[in-house]
Amino acid sequence: MKQESIEEVIVVEGKDDTRRIQEVLSADTIETIGSAINEEIIERIIHAQETRGVIVFTDPDYSGEKIRKIIMAEIPDAKHAFLPRDKARGKKKYASLGVEHASDEAILAALQQVATPSKENDLLKISRQMLLDYGLLGGKQAKRRRELLGDELRIGYTNGKQLEKRLAMFRITEDELAEAMKIVEENL
Repeated sequence: MKQESIEEVIVVEGKDDTRRIQEVLSADTIETIGSAINEEIIERIIHAQETRGVIVFTDPDYSGEKIRKIIMAEIPDAKHAFLPRDKARGKKKYASLGVEHASDEAILAALQQVATPSKENDLLKISRQMLLDYGLLGGKQAKRRRELLGDELRIGYTNGKQLEKRLAMFRITEDELAEAMKIVEENL
């Protein structure tokens, strides 16, 4: 029996994601139909944001990030839920990453830890040098560090170029980054 319900409309990639979310809680969704998100779907998301708010909850893969960027460009104040890559793996050996593969607990945790991007003029800037010092840009295990950091800070996986922007967008301070990096190093 579903106990939780969410007021906002959850934006997902497809029918399997909708089915999986509705197995876990009571929520309405808008499906982007993969990364082929069109103007009509964007208009529906804008309308949902104006009336109820939206939470973008896409797969932790290239297509999911592409959809997230398109929505962020159109609706900068949309909320975001991030599913760690290790919680989104299917049971089959070569299964794709996806919300549809996540456990009930992982879906609920992601939706309880929703992040809201900051406005452009509020952006905190963490220096590129600090990111280099933490081994997040270039070098051995930089990708793995960014994956773990994205999970720890609930900002999703980013490549090196996107990391600065994502940290600023979600108002991550130098102190928060330092604390998260301690945990990342412990988990390496």
